[in-house]
Amino acid sequence: MMTSWRSASLVATAAGVMVFATACGQDNTTTPSSAAQNVGATAPAGIGSITNPSASTGAANGYGADGSQASSSPAAVAPAGKLTIASNPDLGKVLTDGSGLTLYRFDADTANPPKSNCDGDCATTWPPVPAGDATAGAGIDKSLLGEVTRSDGTKQLTVAGWPMYRYAKDVNAGDVNGQGVGGKWFATAPDGKKATLAALPGLSVRKDAKLGDIIVDKNGMTVYRFIKDKAWPKVVSNCTGDCLVKWPAVAEVASSDTKGIVKKGLMGFTRPDDGAKQQTVNCWPIYTFSGDTKAGDTNGQGVGGTWYAVSPEGKLVGAPSN
Repeated sequence: MMTSWRSASLVATAAGVMVFATACGQDNTTTPSSAAQNVGATAPAGIGSITNPSASTGAANGYGADGSQASSSPAAVAPAGKLTIASNPDLGKVLTDGSGLTLYRFDADTANPPKSNCDGDCATTWPPVPAGDATAGAGIDKSLLGEVTRSDGTKQLTVAGWPMYRYAKDVNAGDVNGQGVGGKWFATAPDGKKATLAALPGLSVRKDAKLGDIIVDKNGMTVYRFIKDKAWPKVVSNCTGDCLVKWPAVAEVASSDTKGIVKKGLMGFTRPDDGAKQQTVNCWPIYTFSGDTKAGDTNGQGVGGTWYAVSPEGKLVGAPSN
């Protein structure tokens, strides 16, 4: 049921890695099917544009929206619905509501005990997420979901004790316009912590809009393979010297620090040129690209017809078939 709210206070809104054992040497150059981001849901009515027509647009209210956001008109606030996990190239895994809108946490709040310190104009810019119908979707620990009673008596969703909010300037699924506002507001990770790529495993899988599922490192940077390397009869890297400056070798990663990667041939090997340990996927050496400046970049894809992103199975993504 939709819940109405007034400006002074809103109704509260809202793999264990297996040990691998296999011989190296299978050549995998087939291209997996590409997959698009599954975003596109729009914000529920009343979430995307909460404004006061009489307010001055030039004055900031300190909460991340322009002008005084106070309003005497009630607005509809959507229920939380089934919470989901979205992948953001800059923030990693982000918690969203049933419509795909990002959920935020406020540094001025407390989680133990749970307490919201966002009322009045703050709660207009940052609508509290109702606790009533919130459920945990795939990958979310339902035991982390709870509620806190706000100063107006309404129930607000909490995740790991932290009260949850939406942001008035997020209008489309996947928007993260509230990230870092005032140095106090942050997108929420599925475990209730602040969303950050620092929480990514050493190797994991990211869904790229053009390439489909590709491997990224702990910083969210795309991982690549070099066609001139070898995996059989032993692992050989043919990227040395200046090549390694442009294509840094991915250091060995503990098998327990990977997620979504096929375990066959997931291992490290010692480079003969410098003695460093380099990671392999399906026995193929992997690298990052110096031309990728931020998480999610794929500028190394297809460079020279010899460098390609890597699928979770260790295959070349987008390379011509041999």
